[in-house]
Amino acid sequence: MTQDVLASFPAIEIKKDESLSHYTNTKTGGPADYVAFPKSISETKSLIEFADAREMPITIIGNASNLIVKDGGIRGLTIILTKMAQIHASETEVVAEAGAALIATTKVACQASLTGLEFAAGIPGSVGGAVFMNAGAYGGEMSEVIEEVTVLTREGHLKTLSNADLEFGYRHSTVQDYDDTVVTATFKLKPGNQKTIQARMDELNTLRASKQPLEWPSCGSVFKRPTGYFTGKLIHDAGLQGHQIGGAQVSKKHAGFIINVDHATATDYMDMIHYVQKVVYETFGVHLETEVRIIGEDVK
Repeated sequence: MTQDVLASFPAIEIKKDESLSHYTNTKTGGPADYVAFPKSISETKSLIEFADAREMPITIIGNASNLIVKDGGIRGLTIILTKMAQIHASETEVVAEAGAALIATTKVACQASLTGLEFAAGIPGSVGGAVFMNAGAYGGEMSEVIEEVTVLTREGHLKTLSNADLEFGYRHSTVQDYDDTVVTATFKLKPGNQKTIQARMDELNTLRASKQPLEWPSCGSVFKRPTGYFTGKLIHDAGLQGHQIGGAQVSKKHAGFIINVDHATATDYMDMIHYVQKVVYETFGVHLETEVRIIGEDVK
């Protein structure tokens, strides 16, 4: 069923039995049967239609920054969108393809003297991933700046969704509820002063670097913030900072991060997540819900 994947798309980079640890920010993850790197919406459409017609499972990945791929890997076709990274600015809008880095998008907005995206200056994800999970930081989130997105359905149709259609919530959008793939996003921004915008971005990046373990591989914030609590404080107060399972460690710099300090596996990460949830619940009666997206199969 899958023997003709490579032959069918000679113009698209496709790798077989490729370890996804090469692409995840945690440097963990098992092999994907096939990994494709389309450069355009039409290539992405062709890949999805091909796999759908053959009933191959399809997994879409962006920057893989807030993602854990289990050690058993992913079956079927994995599509990584990072080569779809065009970004264009107009008078009050920035349009970015789904694979564009959110950080690069904030730089284009700054160069165009457009304000509103400063909060995202240090968020390491892709534009598509940021829309998918309504990414946010320092008091801002995607819901405040997204005008509309274009998605590709599993039937191969392009569809435009407004901000209201996306029904943004805390780390949630309706994209999570369907099999649609974000391919472009339009940001509605406001004219501003380039020096002021850059100064704010620099300020937030300095703040981020001082508080977060950016020097280590990690999946960013692992848990959602429970109502009425701060996740990092809960984990810290539970005495878990510095705790290590395999190569995965609760960061000593920021307890909300689990870092890869010694060739961690995805299983180490999963074991640490479950342990932290267990201890925090036993200590404070608070259940920590994961923010990080966990996909793939366990090792058989």
